[in-house]
Amino acid sequence: MKREIKNILGYKSERPFLISGPCGAESEEQVMQTALELAKLPVSLMRAGIWKPRTRPNSFQGIGDIGLKWVKQASIITGIPVTVEVASTKHVEAALKAGIDVLWIGARTSVNPFTVQEIADSLAGVDMPVMIKNPVNPDVELWIGAIERIAKAGIKNIAAIHRGFSSYEKTIYRNRPNWEIPIELKRRMPEIPMICDPSHISGKRELLLAISQVAMDLNYDGLMIETHIDPDHALSDAKQQITPAELGELLGKLICRSHSIDDTLTLRMIEGLREKMDKIDSDILDLISKRMDVAKAIGHYKKENNITILQAERWDEIVQSRMQTGLEKLLDKGFVKKLFEIIHQESINQQTEIMNKEDIKV
Repeated sequence: MKREIKNILGYKSERPFLISGPCGAESEEQVMQTALELAKLPVSLMRAGIWKPRTRPNSFQGIGDIGLKWVKQASIITGIPVTVEVASTKHVEAALKAGIDVLWIGARTSVNPFTVQEIADSLAGVDMPVMIKNPVNPDVELWIGAIERIAKAGIKNIAAIHRGFSSYEKTIYRNRPNWEIPIELKRRMPEIPMICDPSHISGKRELLLAISQVAMDLNYDGLMIETHIDPDHALSDAKQQITPAELGELLGKLICRSHSIDDTLTLRMIEGLREKMDKIDSDILDLISKRMDVAKAIGHYKKENNITILQAERWDEIVQSRMQTGLEKLLDKGFVKKLFEIIHQESINQQTEIMNKEDIKV
């Protein structure tokens, strides 16, 4: 069953709420042709970059204010509302003057509270939807802070866009998804619609469907996918853009599962398994608590004998042995390593407290 999103950005749409359009507006013809093709699809909002915050100064940095006229004209002809990215009060003023329907704040802007506050101040008294992308670094508090600043300006219609996070590590993604961060934001701000931007997470069109499917399975409200009439010759982010026709094919393959459970028997089965999971979680916490008691005891011996907290050889032994045991139990090596890194860090914290605690002498 498809779920209708009634309040997201003020427009009705079946899930997913679909935002699409070129990474950058390049010409009047390109914008219009893209819009006409998107009008054949269930696109609720057309996006187009007017000002592009690029890493290198010799890159295409957007067509500028003239592009606002192109996207607005395309909106009038197709009936699709339009959204553009704003990174300064000047951008906000120009977009409002051009009659743009929705604004979004990009990742390189949401990372700076000063800039977000300036944009929020320029929106005071304005009644329009605003979407806020996650900051480039993986910081949920910074993302929430940006949302709160815009909300305090009086903007009531706000959505969050998950576009992934920058990382020095090389991965298959352009920006690591770090799904746990948008999940945490959704837990703390359940009223905020969550939109996934598979284009910027993937950096390549081959991964768009897989990332979109993960987002739908995590109950995201919508998708923002970049489209271009000739993506291979796009002036920016060519590898992650697809044609409107290819977008239609992607949507045809996308599975949108129901958020609710209507079947009573299925619900009972799931609830029974959840009860088992709750019991196992309680057992896990009991075991971790016992492990910390042992870590504290070791900490006391280390303090008495003037031994350093970190024993690199012992830690390496733990990592290798636990990952091997995890493999035997069909657990992912990366997951096991991350789990024990967290446990080990807490053990270090406990022993550090013991080391630095003054002994009470009577």
